[in-house]
Amino acid sequence: MKKYTIAVVGALGNVGTVMRDILEKSELPIGNLVLMDIAQNAGKKVRWRDADYAVIEAKPEAFAGVDIAIMSAGAEASLELSPEAVKLGCVIIDNSTAFRMVPEHPLVIPEVNAESLENHQGIIANPNCSTIQMLVALKPIHDKYKIKRVIVSTYQAVSGSGQAAVDELQQQTHAFANGEEMLAEVYPHQIAFNILPHIDLFLENGYSKEEMKMILETAKILDPQIKITATTVRVPVTTSHSESLNVETEKSFEIEEIKTLLGASPGIELEDDPENNVYPLALNAAGKDAVFVGRIRRDFSTDNALNMWCVSDNLRKGAALNTVQIAQELVKRDLVRVP
Repeated sequence: MKKYTIAVVGALGNVGTVMRDILEKSELPIGNLVLMDIAQNAGKKVRWRDADYAVIEAKPEAFAGVDIAIMSAGAEASLELSPEAVKLGCVIIDNSTAFRMVPEHPLVIPEVNAESLENHQGIIANPNCSTIQMLVALKPIHDKYKIKRVIVSTYQAVSGSGQAAVDELQQQTHAFANGEEMLAEVYPHQIAFNILPHIDLFLENGYSKEEMKMILETAKILDPQIKITATTVRVPVTTSHSESLNVETEKSFEIEEIKTLLGASPGIELEDDPENNVYPLALNAAGKDAVFVGRIRRDFSTDNALNMWCVSDNLRKGAALNTVQIAQELVKRDLVRVP
């Protein structure tokens, strides 16, 4: 079997660290691993598969000889480096916002639209974390019953804002316990013991950028005919995003059919026994690969509608794992090439 040179760009960040862990355990045929990060981190050593790897600076010439580069260094770095890497024959899987809504670059969740990889032009975009887990849960329902409308409210962990946000939550919690002042620097308000209906910038239409990401990405990935509205909320949880989904379909269904369907679908684990306190929890989802669904019940306020609760580790399936799965799909389909 052919082996590939894989690069992780942003290798020392939160998502990059999880990527390294997933790659170490993955079945990707990796012949060589290249770790890239900002210049000040060049030279640092990272242990991977019983060997020490030196981090190198992420710059265009560093992509020579790389087959697949998984980017998690932010949109600015992706816009600068990705086109140059493609010129050198490297396929980019980008975790930033840089290419998500560019028509010629596929936006991919392998369980949902892997076929869109077939005509890639060298750059594949990884969707927003909240979009990924939602669409993994919605895809089987849409295929069988055709979804008309979705109302989603998210409860998103602070790790989605980076390590500084995780540190701030911990510092504020410690300060509260010790009767000290809680300083807010990452968020506009205290996040400990609080909930913020504010993720990313607010737009002229009243929605936040995060909310519009979910709306626009759903149209590109799943179906532009689905009507969707979103409210995204930051909560004082370290890891795992949770979502409340209200789904209306064109075709009628039985709730037990939905449960059976979801339980048999790839990437999903059904946790739906509320009488015994079994339902998806952020704490339990952390560190795991699946999208967990539960609290599945009929919405009696209208025809052909249901409610469900969806939870997933935002650093794994919401970011690192999905990119690695895209890489696996590229290898499987013999698509590790640029035009």
